[in-house]
Amino acid sequence: MSLEVSQKITIEKTKNSKIDQVDFNNLPFGQVYTDHMLICEFENGKWELPKIIPYQNLHLDPSAKIFHYGQSVFEGMKAYKDENNDVFLFRPIENQKRMNISAKRLAMPELPESYFMEGLETLLLLDKDWIPTTPNSSLYIRPFMFASGNGFHASPSDKYTFIIACSPSGPYFGGELKVLIEQKYSRSANGGVGYAKAGGNYAGQFYPTNLAIEKGYQQVIWTDDTSHEFIEEAGAMNIFVRINDTLVTAPTSDRILDGITRKSIIDIARDQGISVEIRRISVNELVEASENGSLKEMFGAGTAAVISPIDGFGFGDKDYILPKLEETYATKLKKQITDIQYNRSEDKFGWRQLVK
Repeated sequence: MSLEVSQKITIEKTKNSKIDQVDFNNLPFGQVYTDHMLICEFENGKWELPKIIPYQNLHLDPSAKIFHYGQSVFEGMKAYKDENNDVFLFRPIENQKRMNISAKRLAMPELPESYFMEGLETLLLLDKDWIPTTPNSSLYIRPFMFASGNGFHASPSDKYTFIIACSPSGPYFGGELKVLIEQKYSRSANGGVGYAKAGGNYAGQFYPTNLAIEKGYQQVIWTDDTSHEFIEEAGAMNIFVRINDTLVTAPTSDRILDGITRKSIIDIARDQGISVEIRRISVNELVEASENGSLKEMFGAGTAAVISPIDGFGFGDKDYILPKLEETYATKLKKQITDIQYNRSEDKFGWRQLVK
């Protein structure tokens, strides 16, 4: 039975919770799903009222345009629970804004901020018991939108579906991370959709990543689309390089996602007195820095993994191994950002948001 909770959102509670079937001490990443999800339909030129319903399968016509023309965008977020059982989000408005940027680029309708934020917070309060408290775990949140209108004509859809689904998850990466600098394939191109979180961006990464895995690497470092001379991203993450005591990351562009974790790391590093440069990094500079000993660290940054240290990279027929340091920027910055996220430290930046 639906219960009116506001002028915008209704709730239909599940009759059979799955929470007792979950081992919260051994959570995979993104493979267990909470009891409920939010769903909202766009039709006849406007968004309908959002609903929270039991997590369930979707029913789509074979001619639904998502299957044929790939209009699909998404976000990645997390909810955290502190020792007082309070629930927090980390810079959620940035995700909401970026989702609308992605939607606009793919000729999809923008979602009202109130639908996104009120819907998300209502869903989190309903499924609050699903937010794990085991170390390094969190509730991964996946807002996404796709073309659900029907037709084989190559044109934007006339109907879209927005969903928020959640997954209690453990760490994203484990163990050493060894990457291969890509010299043939490109993640994105100037004037393209690289800056959007479009599903097709990630589908296009899988094949070259599989080729790298066959060679013994876990991920690919993407280079620019024309010359392949400059590094841009690491797998599905932004990339940071430490040369001597300076942290360097590539500027955002049509090709590079404006990562929320990336922006946060830059601000925290500068607040801590770490020199940060936002500029292009050439493959030759990276190789030379490794050979002369000035390359101290490399790491990827993103919502799922937060920070993933890179132990070595391959280029051409040679592997370059990074030094083992007792104190690293990666460890220091990851602790500072996660302490803010889990409400273990002061949040001078105003990024942490209490869900209530």
